[in-house]
Amino acid sequence: MTVLSPRPDLWTLDPEILHLNHGSYGAVPRRTQELLAKLRAETDANPMLWFRSVAERLTTSRLELAAYLQTDPAGFALVPNASAGVTAALATIPIPAGSRIVLTNHAYGAVRYAAERFAKAAQAEVVVVDVPLEADDDTVVATIEAALDGRTAALIVDQISSATAMVFPIRRLAELCRSRGIPSIVDGAHAPALLDAPAEDGADFWTGNFHKWPAAPRATAGLVVAERWRKATVPLIVSWSEYDERLPERFDQQGTHDYAPWIAAPESLRVLAELEWPRRRSELSAMLDEGAKLLAKALGTSVAEVARPAATMRLVELPFAGVPSPEAGEAFKKKVSRDLKAEITLTAFDTRVFVRLSAHAYNSIHDYQLLAERLPSVL
Repeated sequence: MTVLSPRPDLWTLDPEILHLNHGSYGAVPRRTQELLAKLRAETDANPMLWFRSVAERLTTSRLELAAYLQTDPAGFALVPNASAGVTAALATIPIPAGSRIVLTNHAYGAVRYAAERFAKAAQAEVVVVDVPLEADDDTVVATIEAALDGRTAALIVDQISSATAMVFPIRRLAELCRSRGIPSIVDGAHAPALLDAPAEDGADFWTGNFHKWPAAPRATAGLVVAERWRKATVPLIVSWSEYDERLPERFDQQGTHDYAPWIAAPESLRVLAELEWPRRRSELSAMLDEGAKLLAKALGTSVAEVARPAATMRLVELPFAGVPSPEAGEAFKKKVSRDLKAEITLTAFDTRVFVRLSAHAYNSIHDYQLLAERLPSVL
């Protein structure tokens, strides 16, 4: 089988830097950047004409993005990011006083903060379920099920967890919630392009970012809402479309928001198609397995044993004694960036600290060989 070559030429990334953390802020292909610049120039050439044309352009883009997710376009709205999608979902569901919002210890920090804010306002509580990193699907479902009771207002669960790169059995959890009459909110921030048809799992709310593996411009994400919640789901910003009866259009018009990223996003999907993405994703997964082992060997540690790891994300443990403070973690990443010319991120789970490696089509095994050579020097 022919192995696909890395394609750093499709991006404008600095070639002197090892870019090893696509999973945080993504990277926008050169072609999409050019379209984005053209759209913004058009905006400033005639703002009145631009804003008159936005609604039609947004509809075209939104339909393409919904088709990519293989989801019902009538229930698909554009939002800036997955955190905004989760927040909109929490603002929609009833949260009675004394109820419980359940999430896991893998939840993204901003999502947990959102749950805490809504719980506090409603005099409810947040319940965090401890799910082991090595848990298989049956264990995950059984552990979460044990935490659900008659007071549960919602379950918020990752589809692919940010900190631990773990794929959760979303379909089974959504079915479990439906059987109990509990609203389910799926944080699918990392799911588009890593999972096929990620929004087809029957959750009440699903939200995911297009700026990660689909490589769309940042501030582009989707919110998928089950039919029974669509009339009640409104954008977080009150604007002129507030009373539009259709869910997608209700979220489209947010005043003088920069709509160019949303309109340009489908161009990145075309780049992925030309990259033969499903095949390339499989090859990136095999490459990351090798790269993670190289780094772990150089550090004298191990690759985390995640039962269902995300296709293009791996965790390599760092030989830290305890979890560093956020300030110390940021200082370490800055030192690696400055001294090693490498961009990485750290994640923590329980008492363990990891380098979270996440790859895209611009990466090659040589990147991980270089990191394995360089990183021990700063430890």
